[in-house]
Amino acid sequence: MTSLEAIGSGLNIRVGMVGDVVKELLESCKKSGAIEVFGLWMTSEEGVEEKCEEQDVRRVVEADGNEFRLWVDEKYLIDDRDIPHSKASDLPDVFTSYRKSVEPLRNAPRRVLPTPTRLLPQPPDVPSQSSPFSIPTSLDSIISALHKPITSAPFVKNEPSSIPCGTKSAHPFHGGSKAGHARIDHLIRSASMTHYKDTRNGLLGTDFSTKLSAWLALGCITARQIHHDLLAFEDGTDGGKWKGIQGYGKGENPGTAAVRFELLWRDYMRLCTRKFGPRLFHLSGFRNDDSYPWKMPSKAQPELEEMLTRFLNGTTGTGLIDASQRELFLTGYTSNRARQNVASFLSKHLGINWMLGAEWYECLLVDYDVSNNWGNWQYVAGVGNDPRGEARVFNPIKQSFDYDSDGDYVKAWVPELRGLDDLQKIFQAWKMNDEEKKEHELEGQDMIEKPLKKIDFHVGRRGGGGGQYGGSSRGNQRHDKAGESGRGKGGGSFGARGGYRGRGRGQKGRGQARQGMMAKAGQFD
Repeated sequence: MTSLEAIGSGLNIRVGMVGDVVKELLESCKKSGAIEVFGLWMTSEEGVEEKCEEQDVRRVVEADGNEFRLWVDEKYLIDDRDIPHSKASDLPDVFTSYRKSVEPLRNAPRRVLPTPTRLLPQPPDVPSQSSPFSIPTSLDSIISALHKPITSAPFVKNEPSSIPCGTKSAHPFHGGSKAGHARIDHLIRSASMTHYKDTRNGLLGTDFSTKLSAWLALGCITARQIHHDLLAFEDGTDGGKWKGIQGYGKGENPGTAAVRFELLWRDYMRLCTRKFGPRLFHLSGFRNDDSYPWKMPSKAQPELEEMLTRFLNGTTGTGLIDASQRELFLTGYTSNRARQNVASFLSKHLGINWMLGAEWYECLLVDYDVSNNWGNWQYVAGVGNDPRGEARVFNPIKQSFDYDSDGDYVKAWVPELRGLDDLQKIFQAWKMNDEEKKEHELEGQDMIEKPLKKIDFHVGRRGGGGGQYGGSSRGNQRHDKAGESGRGKGGGSFGARGGYRGRGRGQKGRGQARQGMMAKAGQFD
C-alpha cells in the first residue's frame, strides 16, 4: 500500500462478491457526480471461480455503459506471446517436455518494464462498506477476520493457539512489493540463491528456500523481476551492489538455475489450468482416472470423519505429518518437502479423497495459488501429470530420517515429543513402551495409542552401501526410492491466506470433497 501511495494512488479494501462491490462503487460515483467513470481494468486469471468473477464484473461494467478491459496476468516467467504452443490443448502433459520447449530458461523471459512513477489517484469520495460486512481497521483485525472461519470450524479440535515456546516461524514476512524486493535482495546477499539447490529441502529456518511464493501469488512481485535480479547478479551488471557475494559475475550457477526451474513450474501449472479447466477440481484429475477407490468421509462413516479430523489437526501419530500440519495451521506456511509428504500421506497411505487436503491448504496457505495448489495435489495423488502417477509414494518415516535427521523439526512443532531422544519414537511415537509413555506424560494420547497408520520402516544398512536407511509403506508395497519426489523439491513451488472462498466450483468431485469436510462448516459458504 505504501508503494502505491508513494506514486499518488492507494488501496481500498471491500468485502463482498466482486461484481456486487464494483456495482456499488459505480453507482456511488454516478450518484455523487464527483468523478466520471469511463471504464474498468482487471487482470485475467485462469481459475474457474476467477473466470466467473471476470464475467460478473464485465456484465456490471458494460451494463453501466463503460468499457471493460481485461489484462494478461504478468506475474509469470514466460510471456504468453512467447509460449511455443498456439493452443492450450497443445500443451505437453509432461513438464519435462514443456521445459525443453522453452529452454534455455535464462534467455526466455522478456525484459522487465520500468515501474510507473505515477498512477491515477483514488476517487475523492469512496462509498463506505455496505452491510452486513465491516472493514477491519488494522492488520491484526484483518488476519483475525480471515482466521475466524477456520478456528471456529467444528473439525478443528485441540489445535495449538500459539507457536510452541522456542519455535520460530519459517515464514515471518510482511506483504507488499517493497518487502518482496527486499527479500530478493537478501537472498542474493546471503548467497541463499547460490546455495538454493543444496538447501531447498530444508524444514527449519527462513533461508533454506526462497519463500517468494506468497509475494508471487499475491502479485507483489513477478517471476520476471526475480529473473531480472538474478541476471544482474550472474552477469555482474548490478552497478556493484552485490559485488563480493559468492557467485557474483560468474554466470548462472546450480542454485539460480534451480530457482528458474521452480518459477517455470508455476508457469506450467497455470497453463495446465488453462488447458484442463474445471478438471483441476475433478476427483479424477487431469488424467480423468476414476479407477481409484477414494475413501469419502461422511456422517455415515464416523471412523473416516475421525481420521480426517486427526489429519487436519496434526494428531496422526506420524511425526513429520503432524509437525507440518501444526506449522501450517499456526503460520500459514509449511515447506515444499513437507507438503509433498502430507499430500502423499492423505492420498496414498490413508486413501482419503485428495481434494480434502487441497481444500484445507486453500484455506490456510499464505502463498495459496489456485493452479499451483490444486495441480500439485493432483500430481502427488497420482491423478495429475506425474508420469509415475499412482506408483509414486512417499515414506514419511524415511523422509524424516533423510531431511530431519536430528528430529528437530518434529520436536519444534510437536513439543509433546521434545523429551524423546530415539528418532524412531520421535517419528512414530506409537513405538514408545508403557514406561516411556508414563515418564513423558503421554499416556492416553490418540497419536500414540491409536496412530492412523503404522508405516513399516527399519534402520539398517543396505546392501552395496546404498544408504543407511531402508523401508517400505505397509499395504501399498511401493517404495520411496531414496526419497525421490520427481519435481518440485524447492520451497514454494507447491503452493494467499484468505479462507475458503466457498462459492463452489460446481464440478465433478468438488461437491464430494465438500461433503467430507467443508459442508460441516456453513460459515465457509
